[in-house]
Amino acid sequence: MSIRKSTRKENGSGSIRKRKDGRWEGRYSIPSKDGSGAYIRKSIYGDTQEEVRKELTRIINEIDENVHIEPVNIKLGIWIDDWMKLYVANTVKQLTYDQYVCECNHIKEELGEIKLSNLKSSHIQAFYNKLLNVNRLSPKTVKNIHGVLHKALDQAVELEYIKTNPSNKCKLPKANNKEFHPMETDEISRFLELIEKDRFKNLFYTTLFVGLRRGEVLGLTWDCVDFDNCTITINKQLKRDTHYAHYKYILDSTKNSKARTIRVATPVMVVLADQKKWQQKASECAGGAWSNEMNLVFTNELGRNLTHDIVYKSYKKIVTELGRPDLRLHDLRHTYATISIEAGDDIKTVQGNLGHATASFTLDRYGHVSEKMKLNSAQNIENFINKVS
Repeated sequence: MSIRKSTRKENGSGSIRKRKDGRWEGRYSIPSKDGSGAYIRKSIYGDTQEEVRKELTRIINEIDENVHIEPVNIKLGIWIDDWMKLYVANTVKQLTYDQYVCECNHIKEELGEIKLSNLKSSHIQAFYNKLLNVNRLSPKTVKNIHGVLHKALDQAVELEYIKTNPSNKCKLPKANNKEFHPMETDEISRFLELIEKDRFKNLFYTTLFVGLRRGEVLGLTWDCVDFDNCTITINKQLKRDTHYAHYKYILDSTKNSKARTIRVATPVMVVLADQKKWQQKASECAGGAWSNEMNLVFTNELGRNLTHDIVYKSYKKIVTELGRPDLRLHDLRHTYATISIEAGDDIKTVQGNLGHATASFTLDRYGHVSEKMKLNSAQNIENFINKVS
């Protein structure tokens, strides 16, 4: 790198010459960032004189307008590692960081050797297409990977490593929401009969009539149950910590890191009171073996947390007997949302109870239910017209 004292003529000026190897070289000068008044000579290369001329003209115009950013000679893979260490590690939860690591591995494997300055939208788009069509990753997973890459490149733009974020122009696959088929009224009645003989009946009942996520109901603690006011507060969830060879369960913040307080139906509080009595008897039977350090509402007979797998297996056995083996545990939450809306609860209330970020998301997710409500509304107006006519 050569540095020369500035002259007015040199300020962004350029020249083009043909090299001995047949390529064309364009030279230009940029101000040194040390404030010394010196200029640094830079070169660009191309196969034709016209190619170099166009690029040199673009660079000189940017220098004149004081918007030029010199490319940083760093590979994307190296930048991803630096970004994770400097800008992510201390700003997200450990489990979120671990998920970022998985997504970064996909990025580095395919694009890691490309220099930041050479990374184009076409490179990234081809990468997304390959993830979707060759690796058979879901649209949602591809979107998650895009989210991480986009954030890393945004930071590179902010640091002036690159001028623009090349991932901005990429087209993402449309994620189709999984179809869900909540239980009908007669199926709910039958489901309540079937869980009566199951060890997790109180857990399933609470999940169905409060609309909790699996981690939320498994992570519910007694200090969040208010029997006097018939409310429960959802401020955490039970999650598996994958750092351990044998899964260890920990209490973590909710999906959107926000707490919500739900006023629940009286029968739900009755079920929770029964659960408290069951725990008291279980602790007496277990004696010194009893240990409920997390103060969980739903535990096994020794006070330990319930695992995702054991609850799921019990649930699948019940819904298979119901004749609905297609039902997932999460469909209890969908069933709750459906019966709430059909019962007349406004969307904003349902959104708050479910813990969705926006009411529009709730409407989008349960649009088919709101269509039924529109039909009922029209019928109600018709009945009123007939009454007053």
